[in-house]
Formats: sequence, structure tokens, C-alpha cells
Amino acid sequence: MKLFLHLILTFLLAAFVAAGELKDVIVTYPADTPDTVLDQAKSAIKDAGGIITHEYNLIKGFAAKASAQALQTVSALGSAYNPYIEENVVISVGPGNGNGPF
Repeated sequence: MKLFLHLILTFLLAAFVAAGELKDVIVTYPADTPDTVLDQAKSAIKDAGGIITHEYNLIKGFAAKASAQALQTVSALGSAYNPYIEENVVISVGPGNGNGPF
């Protein structure tokens, strides 16, 4: 019985790890992309367990935390309007002087 329980717990852990961790990304689209395309992409990310962290107003796009599988789905949805998906990272210029946050 203990062996069976151990096997089930191991399987559940493996399934959880296989789901993948969420990546911080920025997803942008060409300026002429309809809002319905963005709505479909955001829905796909939410349905896969992701989170929309910010919606941009000046550009067609949004920031999200999403799994690799959700990002593949978003890429596949963009047949006419291809999304540009990049990792959301902090970029700094220069080493700083040690007195500031950089």
C-alpha cells in the first residue's frame, strides 16, 4: 500500500513539473491587429493557468506570466497577425556607482 501511495505521489509531482513554470513575457502585435486577436491570446494564456500582468495602451500588446505551452498556443493563433513574444527582463546600462538601486 505504501508503495502504491508513493508511486501516485511521484506521478503527481512529475505531472506538476511537466506543466512547466511560468515565464514573464511581453507579447506584442502589429499596429493593425484587431482587438479580438489580442483577446483570444489573453484567453489562451488564462485558460492555461497563466496571468496577464499588464495591458499596454500605446502599443498592441500585454505582459503576462505564461507556460511555454500557452505561448506556443498564442503563436499558433497568430496566423494573419504574428505575435512577437519576448522574455520580460530588467535591463540596465552600465555598472552604476554603488549608491543607487542599479
